[in-house]
Amino acid sequence: MMTDLSYHYDVLVIGSGAAGLSTALKVAPHVKVAVLSKGKIDDGSTNYAQGGIAAVLDAADSIESHVEDTLNAGAGLCKRETVEFVARNAPAAVRWLDELGIDLTRDPEGGNDQPFHLTREGGHSHRRIVHAADATGRAVQTTLQKQALNHPNIKIFENYLAIDLVTDRKLGGEGRRCVGAYALDVKTGRVASFNARTVVLATGGASKVYRFTSNPDGSTGDGIAMAWRAGCRVMNMEFSQFHPTCLYHPQAKSFLISEAVRGEGGKLLLPDGTRFMDRFDERGELAPRDIVARAIDHEMKRLGSDCVYLDITHKGADFIREHFPTIYETCLGFGIDMTREPIPVVPAAHYTCGGILTDLRGRTDLTGLYAIGECAGTGLHGANRLASNSLLECLVFGEAAAQDIIEALPVDDRFNDLPAWDETGITDSDEEVIVAHNWEQLRNVMWDFVGIVRTTKRLQRAQHRVDLLLSEIDEYYGNFRVTNDLLELRNLSVVAKLIIQSALWRHESRGLHFTTDYPERDDSATPRQTIQVPENFAGRWVVSGQWKS
Repeated sequence: MMTDLSYHYDVLVIGSGAAGLSTALKVAPHVKVAVLSKGKIDDGSTNYAQGGIAAVLDAADSIESHVEDTLNAGAGLCKRETVEFVARNAPAAVRWLDELGIDLTRDPEGGNDQPFHLTREGGHSHRRIVHAADATGRAVQTTLQKQALNHPNIKIFENYLAIDLVTDRKLGGEGRRCVGAYALDVKTGRVASFNARTVVLATGGASKVYRFTSNPDGSTGDGIAMAWRAGCRVMNMEFSQFHPTCLYHPQAKSFLISEAVRGEGGKLLLPDGTRFMDRFDERGELAPRDIVARAIDHEMKRLGSDCVYLDITHKGADFIREHFPTIYETCLGFGIDMTREPIPVVPAAHYTCGGILTDLRGRTDLTGLYAIGECAGTGLHGANRLASNSLLECLVFGEAAAQDIIEALPVDDRFNDLPAWDETGITDSDEEVIVAHNWEQLRNVMWDFVGIVRTTKRLQRAQHRVDLLLSEIDEYYGNFRVTNDLLELRNLSVVAKLIIQSALWRHESRGLHFTTDYPERDDSATPRQTIQVPENFAGRWVVSGQWKS
């Protein structure tokens, strides 16, 4: 059976968070845009980001300081030109949001030149975090989606899960240009084709590959997996960031306790009430996330403890309620009064620092395909992301990609219609339990063998098991009608394979990648990026912001 549900747009944006919506809004005055959201428009990670947006707005701060803090957190693997590009453009990104009407927290003593309250987070040498109380992501998401929903040139497709990118190979070409995508209408089960001159991947990260994560359910590495299958290189996939402080409670599902709690003086405590971070790093609780996460993991394993505790009671109830209203109310709902007692916390998979290799305009190895935000490997984060650089990256590269798309206008070429999705010989599965079982097994393998602390033997075991899962999933995918659970499992298994292979290749401990077989950082040579090249590599090399054939 063939399906004939098809759409034509100038630009197809896959993802409806800060990266996708900012790009869509920037190009929409010039072209028709479709935005695919795999769930509701606000289901992505942006809506859950608590911290803020790093930007140099204080006269006592400097772009150079923001750059150096980012480079230091990235453990020698950041691309300096990318870091400088993002830091320079950060203030403009904040001003753009302010012009759109976002409700950022103001400083009552600030002047017209710098009206925002600035907080400080781990790894930052200055107060430079612009925020909307402790729910900045929600404020960004609400502001951008309001603008997008009201824009006449933007059409939002909710509950559409992208299946695969389509290259011109489907139209008789060489497979070097992206011409659209197939997507599953989750509500109806039908597959639609989206024909587009330009496709923007803004699908977020892949932290759902781990059993414990701070991310929403949709963080299944869809964009990374689709780009890999389409012929794009990926980089630095071994660097999965584990947030040190996720709320530990049997009914709490992945609720994050913001970095800003430590930034404002919160102390990490063992179950007996003693501090421990000073034994691991002179910066204590303000050390970068990888150091804090490993320290917590070490203490939990040493003591056999289920969690550690984060205490900010010394700041007083009024301060806590004013600065952390969302965290306060959520914890209170679970019977924890953070104004009077410490919060139980554990590390959880939080952010994918690597991704689809791009240049400084978000361009990938496929002509007509861009990757923005957490799914992209821009070189900004290196071996560890600095706090509050993530929303910033979405906004800066959304602007850069949009300008690149606009500068290429007018585009006169028209593509032929994409071939309809073919379901010939495909049947409905009567064994969905297989998908559920493989999903659980994959995430357990990744948590147990490819987590905060790794060994070569564990990685090899994980590789063997993931290879078996991939073969099962491929067979299942080829015989049964696609579902959202199957598609997400397929993508997660691809991402798991990429993470494991990258980790096996890195014979050192650097940033977020720590292995007991190579516990020291190798500074004997120039630090190298881990770049994986697919067998069907598209053949367009992105190097230092330029195209190289």
